[in-house]
Amino acid sequence: MDENEERTDEPFRDSIREKNEETKYKKLAIIFIITAAISIALLITFLVLYLLKEKEGNNQEKTDEEKEEEKEEEEETIPEDDWDYKPAGNRLKTRWGMNLDYKNVWKEYPRPQLERKDWINLNGPWKYVIRNSDDISSIGDDIFDGYILVPFPLESSLSGVMKNLTNTEVIYYEKTVLIPKDWKGKNILLNFGAVDWKCEVFINRKKVGEHTGGYSYFYFDITKYINDRKFVITLRVTDITDTFHPTWGKYQPVGKQTVTPNGIWYTPASGIWQTVWIEPVSPHFFDKIDINNDFDNKQINLIFKVPNNLKLPVECIIKYNDKIIGTGQGNSYQQISINVADNFYPWSPSNPNLYIIEAVLKSYDGQILDTITSYTAIRKIESGELEGKKRIFLNGKPLFNLGPLDQGYWPDGIYTPPSEEAMLFDIQKMKDLGFNTLRKHAKTESFRYYYQCDKLGMLVWQDMPSGNVGTSGSWDPWHMDGGEDTVRTQESKDNYKKEWGEIIENLKFFQCIIVWTPFNEAWGQFETEAVVQFTLEKDNLRLINAASGGNHRRVGNFVDLHTYPGPSYALKYDGLINVIGEFGGLGLEIKNHTWKDENWSYYIVNSKEELTGNYTNFINTLMDLSKEGISSAIYTQVTDVEGEINGLMTYDRYDVKIFDSIKEINKKLIESLS
Repeated sequence: MDENEERTDEPFRDSIREKNEETKYKKLAIIFIITAAISIALLITFLVLYLLKEKEGNNQEKTDEEKEEEKEEEEETIPEDDWDYKPAGNRLKTRWGMNLDYKNVWKEYPRPQLERKDWINLNGPWKYVIRNSDDISSIGDDIFDGYILVPFPLESSLSGVMKNLTNTEVIYYEKTVLIPKDWKGKNILLNFGAVDWKCEVFINRKKVGEHTGGYSYFYFDITKYINDRKFVITLRVTDITDTFHPTWGKYQPVGKQTVTPNGIWYTPASGIWQTVWIEPVSPHFFDKIDINNDFDNKQINLIFKVPNNLKLPVECIIKYNDKIIGTGQGNSYQQISINVADNFYPWSPSNPNLYIIEAVLKSYDGQILDTITSYTAIRKIESGELEGKKRIFLNGKPLFNLGPLDQGYWPDGIYTPPSEEAMLFDIQKMKDLGFNTLRKHAKTESFRYYYQCDKLGMLVWQDMPSGNVGTSGSWDPWHMDGGEDTVRTQESKDNYKKEWGEIIENLKFFQCIIVWTPFNEAWGQFETEAVVQFTLEKDNLRLINAASGGNHRRVGNFVDLHTYPGPSYALKYDGLINVIGEFGGLGLEIKNHTWKDENWSYYIVNSKEELTGNYTNFINTLMDLSKEGISSAIYTQVTDVEGEINGLMTYDRYDVKIFDSIKEINKKLIESLS
């Protein structure tokens, strides 16, 4: 090969080499691109799968949240009661009963002596059924007969039922309750103002406990029985009223209730008859306040109590007219004394001054456990002597106690006033007529009754509701130490002391109450000396009227006569305060405002003028008797009651049957001992 040929092949080989190199790099580039594309595709696929999975998880989480929200929304509501409410029967009704809003009954906080801001009122429709007491089959949702309006007793018109309960029957109540979210972690108290007579309490159909006694407040801590915010309360209530139990006889305190109403004995009031409510508290909370104010040293003395007798730090302030006038601190179950000498405003019917209490319960490390608002008054009640006669002394001065017998019955609510406004009407009207005292006869009332008496300045003589009436014994009202005791079974005696003890413990907070009356007219009267001692042990800061109207015993502070129609001084006994526990009974019938067609009274009058005139004559007689030694008189009565027409007002409270002019003569008698 010549030289020229060699030169020609080299560029060719170089060209081939370059093409081979180019092809190589192209292949590498293609491989890289493909690899990159695959990698990107895999990465995109991974990201897509990840996002889809994340979205699916989020969707699942949202679904769970939505389910929880839907559950909570469902828990936030309780189905409306399908009830076309109206009062039962066609008997006499008050204007408050006629205008009752059944979804808003007795809405006021029921315990003003120990008030908390957070609470739920359980008044309103409850499901109910009446069953044979021997029927112990399980209670299910399908067995209830309908609704009953709490807190009105079964036999009342306002309950919407108006049925009688026999001694072989029980009444079941049931209500579904929803508590707020912010109550989580709190203890829940279920409170009952009063249930007549034996009340068994169940939460979610599990028994919590039971209470006997128709006239006293009680509560249960139901915390451990509640699993969710929504729960069911069921009650089983037994009330034989004044019928005989085969073993225990007439063993219940019943007051004036009877299964056969006639004369001075009235319609029963079975079951719930005062407010029911729940409230959240910490495991340690204020349970009670004992008041032992010192009038002479111008000092407020308070003992705060908590469950299980625990001694925990307490701080409190005292206010008068919204101004802080004193502070105190100590422990529960320890007396905390606060001097108010610079702001000393005694309580009396003419000046019902009240001090506000704000108290905080703390743990030992300073955490707040409970906060309550309360109140008190400073007054002194005692037996004193004026011109050789025993008298009632209030704040160091003799004061004639004049007022009507207050039986607390209502034509539409029986034991339960239609509203606080209705209840307040009675108290205020008696105040307007010039009375300074009410004798709460054979019955107790809600805490708010005594609170209103504290606020308005009305003295209260509190009876124990009687029992075992007419079973044995004898009544002799005209001689000291006369008459014979009633023979009572041990069960009956135990029930009496249990219930009387609870009544005193629950009501001794209220300064308006100045007299305890264990017995009336020998009704079930037994072991009087021992019962008076029992009463003193429960509360020695008030006077005791051992037996209003007899049988008279030489214990307590009074000898008390009942004289109808006019007042008389038939039994004088210098060792005790002489009073007339009942007189009057002037009957005036107001057409269309009576309970029934046939009525009675101790003495019939025919007009408002005649009633006012006779009443005025009675007060003039009492003016003379006051000089001789009579220190108090109780007129029969505030209102007509069922067949009795001897009230100052009609049973339905539409008419006041006496002229307002009696206010002046009442005032004159009250001031006769000044």
